[in-house]
Amino acid sequence: MVELSPAEDRVLRAFARGAEADFREDSDDGASWGPERTVRAEFLRWLLLTGKAEDGVVPALRVAGARISGKLDLAGADVPCPVRFHACHFDQLLDVEAARTRQLDLNASVLPGLRGARVRMAGALHLTACRVTGDVRLAGARIAGPLLAEHARLEATEGRALRLDTAHIENDLWAPGLKAIGPVTMEGAAIDGALNLRDAELSSPGDVCLDGTNLGVGSGVLASRLATVGEVRLTGARVGGTLDITEATLTSAGGKALRADNVVVGADLRATRVSARGCVDLRGGKITGRLDLAHAELSNDDGVLALRVSSGSAAELSLREAKPIRGLVSLQNARFDLLTAPPEVWPEVVKLNGLRYGALAPHLPARERLPLLKRNEDGFVPESYTQLAAAYSSVGDDVSAREVGLARQRHQRGTRPRYARIWGYLQDVTVGYGYRPLRAAAWLALLLAVGTLVFGFHHPPALDAGKAPVFNPFVYTLDLLLPIVDFGQAKAVNPHGGYQWLSYALVAAGWLLATTVVAGITRTINRR
Repeated sequence: MVELSPAEDRVLRAFARGAEADFREDSDDGASWGPERTVRAEFLRWLLLTGKAEDGVVPALRVAGARISGKLDLAGADVPCPVRFHACHFDQLLDVEAARTRQLDLNASVLPGLRGARVRMAGALHLTACRVTGDVRLAGARIAGPLLAEHARLEATEGRALRLDTAHIENDLWAPGLKAIGPVTMEGAAIDGALNLRDAELSSPGDVCLDGTNLGVGSGVLASRLATVGEVRLTGARVGGTLDITEATLTSAGGKALRADNVVVGADLRATRVSARGCVDLRGGKITGRLDLAHAELSNDDGVLALRVSSGSAAELSLREAKPIRGLVSLQNARFDLLTAPPEVWPEVVKLNGLRYGALAPHLPARERLPLLKRNEDGFVPESYTQLAAAYSSVGDDVSAREVGLARQRHQRGTRPRYARIWGYLQDVTVGYGYRPLRAAAWLALLLAVGTLVFGFHHPPALDAGKAPVFNPFVYTLDLLLPIVDFGQAKAVNPHGGYQWLSYALVAAGWLLATTVVAGITRTINRR
């Protein structure tokens, strides 16, 4: 090793004692620091790999406020002691790729890049308040302690700001207040503890700003007040606890603000007061607890999906007090024990085919829920009406359930041929498709009164005066109206002219009423 500078000699003596060599002064511009604060990277490599400690002392490299000149290359090295660079300035990237280290602390330091793919770290990796102007590569890394990046600033002009693909962190990834310009990728990574991105700002316009495809988090994801520009991708991610993006602002106009298809969440997915410009895609997601979108603001371009939970499931989907959604909503084949949503939250076009829910909240009259079913993109969907009627029946609101059944028949009528629509109108006017049984009684009473009055003033002549019973206009009219009842009056007389046509009309009306009543009774039995 060539002759050491005074600064390096100071680091050497501090290393031997396990102490810190602190060069900090008032100036924060590391590029301007002179030789009194400059330490060569090649000297640090030699010290870490061959340096000796004083007797009875555990050596450690602890440097604060120094400028590190040259590239500190520790790739593949076995570094036996803790390494700490606090508030240091690196001229070139730090390379610990495939190295074995105890602990690496870069708090408040400035680096042009960190290369640490496949590094094995027995302790923690500290990047708190660190600024990296290039990419941070930790793909395949294994870190036994936490990865701490609170208020770190990662600025990748090219490539990715942070790459943690297939990495394994056996503790927490703690990065509240992180600011990243460029993609942050965690594809296939495993975090045994929690992932904390509270108040983080991630920006990668037109690209994926956070890629957690197949990410595994043993505890929860804490990302309240997260602000993103670009797509947040959590496809196939598995979260053991709560996934919390409360008050997050997710922006990917025209694209996907949050893509979490097939995500598995062991507790709640909290997205209260979230603001998403772009699609929130949770199709196929399995959420053990609540999918809470209360007070949320979801929007996308006209005609583009704003919320998709198709084929997903949750104990509850809550849109309580959410703002009206701009864009399409798809809940096809989704399953919820409870669906909490006011009618005004839904957009003009929805996809509800196969949607199943156990109950609805708040409890509202059927007339306030029914307009949504006519907004279905595929037109008339019978099971949507069946599901809504079942929800009302489950809470004992049979009046609303019958109203939904009647609305279903009326909606379906519009899809049928003209001749079938005419028959439908007759059933609707007469007995309301069997959902208005009192109408049949009213029609029968009216027709019975008309027939009794008319035939009371003009008795039709008897077919056989000697054998005919005494004519009774009330019983005669009843005989005409009830096709399965025979009082003997209709067979004993023979009306003529207009009275004959009136009798024919009463017989036809009787058959119509009887058919629709039987259809209504059959429908009621099948519904139960």
